Amino acid sequence: MGETAAKLRLIFDHISANRGLYLFDEFDAIGGKRTSDNDVGEMRRVLNSFLQFIEEENTTDSIVAAATNHPQLLDEALFRRFDDIIEYHLPDQSLVEAFLRDKLHSFDTDAIEWARVSECGVGLSQAEIVRAVDDVIKDAIINESMTVKARSLCDALLHRKQLPKQI
Repeated sequence: MGETAAKLRLIFDHISANRGLYLFDEFDAIGGKRTSDNDVGEMRRVLNSFLQFIEEENTTDSIVAAATNHPQLLDEALFRRFDDIIEYHLPDQSLVEAFLRDKLHSFDTDAIEWARVSECGVGLSQAEIVRAVDDVIKDAIINESMTVKARSLCDALLHRKQLPKQI
């Protein structure tokens, strides 16, 4: 922890010297609210350093991006430092259906009632839908079948809903 701000300085030196796209994933780990009850002083200093580094003039055309599943945990000052904020919502039923159809395009899905099956996936993220479909595809391959059944697809989607949410 004591070296985090210094390492961050090295990253921003690299950003200013090398044009590229730089992604800070799981950004809530360093970008958490400074007024948080579980605030660690070192992380507050890291966030302050990040805010200073991001404001520095650099001569490159680099893009700095940050991603989080928990925007509510981020310090408000961060939202003023990024040019754009892109929020992805959970897919609605029509988008769930589009994901399912796309992932299963090489399988026989003629017997699937898409409206009913896609309803099973409402409330899941895109990643959870893909994982559920991948499980169904694996089962079909193991069983040497090119047909996907609505029941197995719906079961896989409902199973994903029952799993504990990842933090």
